[in-house]
Parts: sequence; C-alpha cells; structure tokens
Amino acid sequence: MSQASLHVLQTCPFCWKVRGLIEHLGLDVDEVQVNAMRTKKELAFTNGWNKVPVFTDNGGEVVVDSTPIMMYIDEKYNSSGLSKNSGDERFDNMLAHIDEVWKRATIPILYGSLGAALSTTRKVSKLEKFGFFSRRLYAWAGFPIMWGIIAKKRVKKDGRTPKKLWHDLLTEYTSSFEGEAFFGGTEPNLVDFAAFGYMRSISPFKQFKVLEEHKDGMTWYNLMKQQLK
Repeated sequence: MSQASLHVLQTCPFCWKVRGLIEHLGLDVDEVQVNAMRTKKELAFTNGWNKVPVFTDNGGEVVVDSTPIMMYIDEKYNSSGLSKNSGDERFDNMLAHIDEVWKRATIPILYGSLGAALSTTRKVSKLEKFGFFSRRLYAWAGFPIMWGIIAKKRVKKDGRTPKKLWHDLLTEYTSSFEGEAFFGGTEPNLVDFAAFGYMRSISPFKQFKVLEEHKDGMTWYNLMKQQLK
C-alpha cells in the first residue's frame, strides 16, 4: 500500500480545514504542494475536479472537496469520532453555515482594501508554488483583480467592514457552544475543525490581527491549536 497524500495550495482555506484534521489525528500523510498556475495538469488524476484539496488514501482511493474529505478521513481513520453527530440538526446546520458563510468571509478580510490586497497577493506569491515569471505576475497584477472585482463586490453586498463581519461570525459561533469550550462540547468535533481551518488560513497574513481582537474567538482558536499533534 502506498502512503496517503494530500494535494494542497498553501494559502487555500479549504486545505487548511483538512490539514488541521490530519494534524489532530497524527496521520502520516504526504503533503503535495500544487503549482497554483498548473492545477488542471497536476490534478489530472481527479478526472476533471481540478481543485484542491485532493486526498488519496493509502489504498489509492481519491476523495475531493474539503468537507467530504474530512468526513472520509474521520470515518476511515477515527471511527467517525468527530462526526458522530452528523445527521443531527444542530451539527448539520452549523457545518453548512460554516462552509457557506465563513468561506465567503475570507476574501473580504484578505483583499478588502487596496493595501490589504497588495500585501496579501505578495505574501501568496511567496508561499505558493509558481514559476519565476508567474510569481511576479501574480504578486503585482493579482491584487487589482482580487480587490477591485471580487472583494469590493462582496464587501458591498454584505454591508459590513471585514472586521465587523468576522467579529459577528466569531460571536455567533462561540455563543453556540452552550457553555462549553467547543461547539462539540468538552472536546472539538468536525464542525470545530472546519471553522478552525477557515480562521487558520488567515493566520499567515497581517490581517489576522483583526481576528485577534475578538477575545472569545481567540480563546477557542488557541484551544483548537492545542488539539494539533
């Protein structure tokens, strides 16, 4: 049997979700960084999916899409210990909410202003796998697109500043813990790892300081970091 692998982009929030779960379970998984400009070619084995993350287990089975990957890993390697409440309304609704709302919130905080967009694209160009010319092209030509076209539209549609948006999300989330340390109770569950992944994906960037100003959110976040092996 071959070693399990995870194809990733270093700054992809969906990849951070799966990476956190793998770290928590202490799995021996080979992380393969994909060239950000050549995903179609490097992920050709997915038969048209062409997006990260992609998980291949040690038997060669390929699983795509971050939440299904997390469910698969938890079932195969952890007897569904983190997703045992799957099917319950509280669990399912919050996981769907995290995957829909939190994923859309990552763009505004990273690219919501011209300065933030420039800083983010330059950081991404250093962290991701690019060719010599494509790295420089992305660093200096990517930010007007991310800020001027994508981020501005999302901020305008939501109506909140990126800080207000994230603080509202963290307040809403931590308020749902019912007096416990995690959404999962005394121990985190799969919903916690999904939310943690989105938040953690912002940590390499200077905009993370905005999230650090949310006390309850950071208390939970730091407890989640302690769950990693």
